[in-house]
Amino acid sequence: MGFQQGLSGLRTSSKSLDVISNNIANASTVGFKQAQAQFADIYAYATGAKNQVGIGAMVMRVQQQFTQGNLSTSANALDVAINGNGFFRFSDNGSIKYSRNGQLELTKDGYLVNGAGYRLTGYSVYENGNIAAGAPTEIQISSEDITPNATTHVTTILNLDSRSEVIDSVTHPFDPTEPLSYNNSTAIDVYDSLGNMHVLQTFYVKTGPLPGAAPGTHGTWDVYVYTDGEIINDAVPPRTGSTTSKDGTWAIGSLTFDEYGKPIGTQQFMNMAIPGINGAAITYPVILDYTGTTQYGSNFGVNDNQQDGFTSGRLISFSMDSQGYILGSYTNGKTQMLGQVVLTNFRNPNGLTALGDNMYSETLESGAPITGAPQTGPLGTLQSYYVENSNVDLTEQLVEMITAQRVYQANAQTIKTEDSIMNTLVNLR
Repeated sequence: MGFQQGLSGLRTSSKSLDVISNNIANASTVGFKQAQAQFADIYAYATGAKNQVGIGAMVMRVQQQFTQGNLSTSANALDVAINGNGFFRFSDNGSIKYSRNGQLELTKDGYLVNGAGYRLTGYSVYENGNIAAGAPTEIQISSEDITPNATTHVTTILNLDSRSEVIDSVTHPFDPTEPLSYNNSTAIDVYDSLGNMHVLQTFYVKTGPLPGAAPGTHGTWDVYVYTDGEIINDAVPPRTGSTTSKDGTWAIGSLTFDEYGKPIGTQQFMNMAIPGINGAAITYPVILDYTGTTQYGSNFGVNDNQQDGFTSGRLISFSMDSQGYILGSYTNGKTQMLGQVVLTNFRNPNGLTALGDNMYSETLESGAPITGAPQTGPLGTLQSYYVENSNVDLTEQLVEMITAQRVYQANAQTIKTEDSIMNTLVNLR
């Protein structure tokens, strides 16, 4: 009789409906992967007989489908989606779990956690901002101020107008308050060891070729440097014929050019210092670098003017790029590496054990975890301001539900038919 077959069919159809219902229930769950009930036939014994009849069906396994879900935009900077292979690696008090859900938030202690409170893991950074490769640890965003950096190198690239008039230092000795005593000037903010800002002013005085200048010299410019209104004196004996300022101090150096507007000799002055204030140390020597400066017959222009110092800064925001680098933005305009998120992949993701809360754990069947930085090896890329939607196709699931319902009804009908046959046999006289 077919009671056993029909009963097994009811069980498998019911299990299939359970799986489909769970898929539909999680159609809006971020990072959810739909499952599929897979069945197998059952035989009482395997004899190889051609006329052997099976005794029903069973659920062989419920397999998750780890296909890529669609990505949707999010207004939350801490929402991160994986595009490609891999799982986020979380720590639950030291117990490692994995998830495709990258909806994160920042705790008061600076840890990045998911909705269940598990901490995201990755690589930490050294004090110099470089990534500390090694075993992943719980990522903690530091709220410490970024350390100030004293200026040690000022880079200025100019074009000094060859048509400028030579200034007579006797008639007009250099004086920063007297525009007729210099041709051009620039200014830039520089910093001492405590991050105090100073204004570095540079003045350019065309003096023409100095007595005894080398043949081919077609332009000489004396350079005066002031910091916070105080002149920085030349630290070496003055050159023959070089000019002095109104108060008798010397230029810090001079720039000379040939008939093609190209520089002759050094374009770097290293005898400059930035005075420290409010307890800061004096920064010496500071390099004033004019490499690339020219003297052409066109207007004076500043092509580049920058320096390598900065003041301290407070963390105002941070972001994550496609390789998992967490970059902090500070009030001083600087950015600093705060860590790097890692991803983990498995040889057999279908072997993972589902734990709930969008989490999985490794098993012998899944294989050992393959952990590394995003975009390395088999690992995918990260997209900030995105979430990965569930990969459930509602249309497909609704069709599967109708099919499972029909199969359930058909198995119920076989039991009903067997019951009718039994009644016929019992009623035989």
